[in-house]
Amino acid sequence: MLNDKNILITGGTGSFGKQFVRTILKQYNPNKIIIYSRDELKQFEMAQEFHAQCMRFFIGDVRDLARLEKAMSGVDFVVHAAALKHVPIAEYNPMECIKTNVMGAQNVIDACINNHVPYTIALSTDKAASPANLYGASKLVSDKLFVAANNLRGSHNIKFSVVRYGNVLGSRGSVIPFFKNLIAEGATSLPITEPNMTRFWITLQEGVDFVLKNFTRMQGGEIFIPKIPSMKMIEMAKAIAPNLPQEIIGIRPGEKLHEVMCPLDDSHLTLEFDDHFVIKPSITFSTPIDYSTNNLTEKGTSVAQGFEYNSKDNTIWLSHEELLQKLKSAKKEES
Repeated sequence: MLNDKNILITGGTGSFGKQFVRTILKQYNPNKIIIYSRDELKQFEMAQEFHAQCMRFFIGDVRDLARLEKAMSGVDFVVHAAALKHVPIAEYNPMECIKTNVMGAQNVIDACINNHVPYTIALSTDKAASPANLYGASKLVSDKLFVAANNLRGSHNIKFSVVRYGNVLGSRGSVIPFFKNLIAEGATSLPITEPNMTRFWITLQEGVDFVLKNFTRMQGGEIFIPKIPSMKMIEMAKAIAPNLPQEIIGIRPGEKLHEVMCPLDDSHLTLEFDDHFVIKPSITFSTPIDYSTNNLTEKGTSVAQGFEYNSKDNTIWLSHEELLQKLKSAKKEES
């Protein structure tokens, strides 16, 4: 699928971008991999790790449409991973979050359309479903923009879809590295915001594999959601540091007790497949699409009215042993 193709990743110096590059260099022979991001130090550091001749590094911000358009010339696949992701930071800096997550998303769409990029997948988050914070609300707007972009493609064979998943185990800025740093510094307890708080969890490699598979599945306009396990935050702390007590510090600004990936209000649009869900567009396109059968001929069925896929009522849960094994495997994959 990606052999001899040109691939661009916005925010490509992040945890996802690095693992995505590792994976496609192992599995494919791309013509170009373009890392588009605004941090020159992270680009310099990434260039020390990846020496393949196909690698290209573009300094640029998704807020800059003209720069995006130059970077996307001749590109076949785009993964839009750039975003301001930290919930409390977005609460305190709302307009900066909107500039990147909303206006930046529209710039990516416009650049893709202007360059006739055939396939674009935007990375989303469970926080975009029934959002309770600005970060989630901004990503919900981004999701809506990417879905609606399929009505802007005219006669060109251009497709936009969204991938939504939960917290990434061990990714930069996530809770597990935070806990490990505290332990290394000699902490006598680990901070937990609320004892009953739950989250969806996925490994970087699982996220990358899901995106790659959806490039083949996508027909344009879908929101793809993997079936992944939940875990209580307090259980995660116990698994990582079984001998340390937990200190309850209260929910942070904008934080939810449980996360949702398929909202109840979207149940009439939700299809269940063997290992994932698809939320169909709420709007109609000029050419009708049957989302119940995808391009891999996988078949989905409508969920019951009132169905909600949330981290509290999930049927799949991580045990302490499974969590530690996933973290161990993730460390090997990144080395």
